[in-house]
Amino acid sequence: MSSFLHSFLDPKKSWFAALHMKSLSKRLRKYGLRYDDLYDPYYDLDIKEALNRLPREIVDARNQRLKRAMDLSMKHEYLPENLQQMQTPFRSYLQDILALVKKERAEREALGALPLYQRTIP
Repeated sequence: MSSFLHSFLDPKKSWFAALHMKSLSKRLRKYGLRYDDLYDPYYDLDIKEALNRLPREIVDARNQRLKRAMDLSMKHEYLPENLQQMQTPFRSYLQDILALVKKERAEREALGALPLYQRTIP
């Protein structure tokens, strides 16, 4: 990407990106979610593979956060303020493994090997 686009998307350099990050953080805290919880394993098979490689405790915590967020949304409520302050919406747990999975897939494609997984209709 161009340096202009990098500077436009970097929250440390762009006030607009910082404002967007602050707004997104506020909305995620209301439901107790992390940014990585928003990735859908049915949309991208790399994400599904990365979730399969995570330890069971992390996946269980993710599922619990998603269930709590759906419950709060159905009840038209938010987390209490004291719990919202404890949330860490941008602490990543998926990005490192996702980068590794994408790197492995790109390497397989470069070598001409068959993909490990095919898209199927769920």
